[in-house]
Amino acid sequence: MNNYQINDLQKYNDAYKSSINDPEKFWNDIAEKNFIWKKKWDTVLEWDFSKPEIKWFKGAKLNITENCIDRHLKVRGDKTAILFEPNNPDEETQYITYNQLYKKVNKFANVLKQEGVKKGDRVCIYLPMIPELAISVLACARIGAIHSVVFAGFSANALATRINDSKCSMIITADGSFRGAKTIDLKGIVDEALEKCYSIKKVIVAKRIMSEINMKNGRDKWLETLLDDASDVCEAEIMDAEDPLFILYTSGSTGMPKGMVHTTAGYMVYTAYTFKNAFQYKENDVYWCTADIGWITGHSYIIYGPLANGATTVMFEGIPSYPNYGRFWNIVEKHKINQFYTAPTAIRALAKQGSHFIDNYDLSTINVLGSVGEPINEEAWHWYNDNVGKKKSPIIDTWWQTETGGIMITSIPNVTPTKPTYATLPFIGIQACLMDENNIELEGNQVEGKLCIKFPWPSIARTIWGNHKRYKETYFSAFKNKYFTGDGALRDDVGNYR
Repeated sequence: MNNYQINDLQKYNDAYKSSINDPEKFWNDIAEKNFIWKKKWDTVLEWDFSKPEIKWFKGAKLNITENCIDRHLKVRGDKTAILFEPNNPDEETQYITYNQLYKKVNKFANVLKQEGVKKGDRVCIYLPMIPELAISVLACARIGAIHSVVFAGFSANALATRINDSKCSMIITADGSFRGAKTIDLKGIVDEALEKCYSIKKVIVAKRIMSEINMKNGRDKWLETLLDDASDVCEAEIMDAEDPLFILYTSGSTGMPKGMVHTTAGYMVYTAYTFKNAFQYKENDVYWCTADIGWITGHSYIIYGPLANGATTVMFEGIPSYPNYGRFWNIVEKHKINQFYTAPTAIRALAKQGSHFIDNYDLSTINVLGSVGEPINEEAWHWYNDNVGKKKSPIIDTWWQTETGGIMITSIPNVTPTKPTYATLPFIGIQACLMDENNIELEGNQVEGKLCIKFPWPSIARTIWGNHKRYKETYFSAFKNKYFTGDGALRDDVGNYR
């Protein structure tokens, strides 16, 4: 039986049971049957939370971009991979097919190589939500460079800190970005940041707002010019399963941001599997996650998870309020969106405006609504359910973290029950538990404690860049042999988590 798509309760119960009783066999089967490998693994899992050390699919060889692009070309070459909706509604939508994405990623990958980037080098990406952001991420993965995307709303100081921490040798940016009616001088922010950085040798600049900017001779180059001369054929670098794929910084509430390191094979398998199931994605669906790729949600559920499944994924450059608060719904109607994934902050901001912005649009194509980023409050949940989902589209309230790489606790639409304000049940393969202040696991239901995970899952972050000691102290020292999420949680009478 192929457990890759779970579409009824019996299948879910069976899959969950086998994922807990024999996790290695379960993930072995998922990985073997649904992905392409240059070489199969020697062991599915080696782990020791006391060190902590976690290795999934050790000995396997692969490239994630071949799983996200190349393998789809035969069957889905002309299907839209990335649908780009610009900030300005009067600007034309871009539809990038898998065939076009393949060529664009290869060209960009060849530019990186030509500019001296090698396997294992860190490349900082500081771009707005334009296609070049997804393409540059995939181009890094194509050649085995480690991407470190920094949200393009961060200050020069925050950018410099992140560049210095992982010693990036290159930064990819744009002349500027649009945000509603405003433009932001991204290149100016980069120039300011680089006054405090010594590892950057090259700055590649994409044209977006066509503004006059300073280009430093020898260091700064226009992306368009470099792409003109680049070949659209680039063989994918063969990577080990545990080679780092990317670093993504969590802005910790105190102290230095933590550079979470995600590795190749386990991250690929888990993000693809969670995407397919949490959103119940079907072949001709159009899926839209409104997050920015600068966050983990964008990495896992705009780029890697959707593309590994051959999906059509939407990238939106703008904001929900521009040119008015109907913009999201205009996009849903225009592109007949089937799965819509956003954050409670956006839902609350839209709810404040009332439903008259929604009433003008046809949202009937939506069949799954998702929430991510923080717990959703009762009022926002009901507004979302009533006005956007018209009480017919299940809401998945997904709990997970930058550190977890993928969705950890969620309902599965039309498979497992939803409950307002609850993330509900641990996803397949996730062994969640609640601990009390005496380090004792709380058994049974109707209990509240610290949320921990007892067993590794494929997309867990493997370390903090350059600081394994901090990784151990932060996540593995509070509770013996458990990953501590840092969150408190409640388990209701039937086992739902909140």
